[in-house]
Amino acid sequence: GSSRGRRQRRGEDVVHPLKVSLEDLYLGTSKKLSLSRNVICSKCNGKGSKSGASMTCPGCQGSGMKVSIRQLGPSMIQQMQHPCNECKGTGETINDKDRCPQCKGEKVVQEKKVLEVIVEKGMQNGQKITFPGEADEAPETVTGDIVFVLQQKDHPKFKRKGEDLFLEHTLSLTEALCGFQFVITHLDGRQLLIKSNPGEVVKPGKFLEVSNLKGIFYQLLGFKFVKLVIPDSCKAINDEGMPLYQRPFMKGKLYIQFTVEFPDSLSPDQVKALEAILPPKPTSQLSDMELDECEETTLYDVNIEEEMRRKQQQAAQEAYEEDEDMHGGAQRVQCAQQ
Repeated sequence: GSSRGRRQRRGEDVVHPLKVSLEDLYLGTSKKLSLSRNVICSKCNGKGSKSGASMTCPGCQGSGMKVSIRQLGPSMIQQMQHPCNECKGTGETINDKDRCPQCKGEKVVQEKKVLEVIVEKGMQNGQKITFPGEADEAPETVTGDIVFVLQQKDHPKFKRKGEDLFLEHTLSLTEALCGFQFVITHLDGRQLLIKSNPGEVVKPGKFLEVSNLKGIFYQLLGFKFVKLVIPDSCKAINDEGMPLYQRPFMKGKLYIQFTVEFPDSLSPDQVKALEAILPPKPTSQLSDMELDECEETTLYDVNIEEEMRRKQQQAAQEAYEEDEDMHGGAQRVQCAQQ
């Protein structure tokens, strides 16, 4: 009864997941998707009838809802409300002879539409791309949106964290001590030449940042290579990570984590050869007699993560058992006092 008039309800948004590769997010791409949606019938303008007339649904008296009562037991009933099945919740019915021949009285018809989804450089996993007013249409309803949610697929080499890229590379012990050189293929197809400085020693787990901002470009076998020299301080200039969203000329960092493969064992000759080259081992400050009085121990391999997990489970179990003993003891004392 308000003079402000009847307010239109808003239709629901339609959400679709869109799988993209890390290359798509690095380079940007466009994908054409064909979707089916309901649009208002053009022949009857969403009335559902040829004359434009409709009648109040006798089943729900125009409310669009019906109430059913269910007997649960003696003096117990349950009242439930559900959409009227005669008018499908619209509150109106149309005479069979007056039904629109195009939509058959449904007021909407199905339409296929092709949407071009533009994935911009630097977009993130979970980011939404919205097409306003492209969802299902309905009479006296504000049309909702179609929303595409980006889902990044795992990459076999690179890992992404925000604007940075992470790459793991395994070096042999010889490469870690004497220098290394290898080529990686970036997400845009460029070949990056990674090499160490003369005399540089790489330790396991050490992160090195590389950039092509001051790289030396040259041609090799018809391919474009970027020469990147890693400084001893493990710091470099940014520009080989992900492009920033809506600022594609700025990029994050590329982190390379090195894992060094050590040999499982060495022969006596190899040990002697290494001892002759490497710095001497620290000499013991104890005499032979003092060493004989020490207790000899045995080292064994252990997975520290499994050890910590086992200790946490054991501590939780002991705390639970202690709590049970305290509650049980309190009950026994109370019974004795009675």
